[in-house]
Amino acid sequence: MAAYPGGTAIDVRLITEDGVEQHSVADLPALLRRPDGIVWVDVPVGDTAAATVLADVFGFHPMAVRDCLERNRVPKVHVYPDHVFVVLHAPEQGRAGHVHFIELDQFVGPRYVVTVHGPVNPAVDPQVCGHETRQVLRRLESGRLRPRSPFELSYAIVSALARRQEAFVELCTGEVWRLEQQVTSGELGDTEQFLEELFRTRHGLAAVRAMAMLSREIYGRLASLGRMGTGWVATDDDRRLLDDLIDQFDRVRGLAQGQADYLQGVIEFYRTRTDTKMTIAAERLAVIAVITLPITALSSIYGMNLIVNRRTDIPQLALVLAVMIAMSVTLLRWAKRQGWW
Repeated sequence: MAAYPGGTAIDVRLITEDGVEQHSVADLPALLRRPDGIVWVDVPVGDTAAATVLADVFGFHPMAVRDCLERNRVPKVHVYPDHVFVVLHAPEQGRAGHVHFIELDQFVGPRYVVTVHGPVNPAVDPQVCGHETRQVLRRLESGRLRPRSPFELSYAIVSALARRQEAFVELCTGEVWRLEQQVTSGELGDTEQFLEELFRTRHGLAAVRAMAMLSREIYGRLASLGRMGTGWVATDDDRRLLDDLIDQFDRVRGLAQGQADYLQGVIEFYRTRTDTKMTIAAERLAVIAVITLPITALSSIYGMNLIVNRRTDIPQLALVLAVMIAMSVTLLRWAKRQGWW
């Protein structure tokens, strides 16, 4: 790992059949002229010093370099005569259900791959940004991965990103199952907290589904350009890797959509049961109102006439009470026949 003057540390590696060689930033011009191996430059933070390397050493387009320094809200793809620039996102769970978009920028050329980890929210641990590249580096150092082309190296990195999206779907699925068990068992606990978790999980699934769908569109575009003969996809193997990436993102999108539909079913079940309980409660309250309203009206009319300060007219009181009881029994029997209770 080498630091460009005034900037952050930049990883420069040469990947050959024999293994992985560590180099400094100063070695880049010579490495790019070598006929063998794949040069992989990993930039942990896109700052102005890193922008100098991207612009001066590689000669990347100023707009692409600017995109590496700024946060991009949606994935991008730009195809240049000798390389392709891609912006992708991976999910990271934040506080209160917020889903952070972790940006990964890539330049894929004829002999090199440059990965730049885009700016992130200050609330995000910077270590999460290098998740995919660290995975690929471990495979390279262990000898389990030996890419034959820069796009094959890029494929390994993007596949790790797709697996990260899939792992996020798995995380949300665990929440879906837990919420479904709470709904079916009727043990919701704090209802407000339960609803918060319900909609938080749905938001997470919607976020990862959008990431996978947009990533799929990016590689669908690249596949179309490759079939048009732009020259940046060199071999049929690279085209097959493109198709596989499209399939991976399609699968993640389908998984997220399936779990979102399942969660929506849980929400509908919860709403239906809640509405049913409210309907039953309203019917019971209606029965109570029907039974008590005539009695209340009768007592309000006769109350002051039957019970006075000095004496109570016992016979008349007994008669009114009998009438009230008869009315109550009659109304209860009528409500029973109506199926209200």
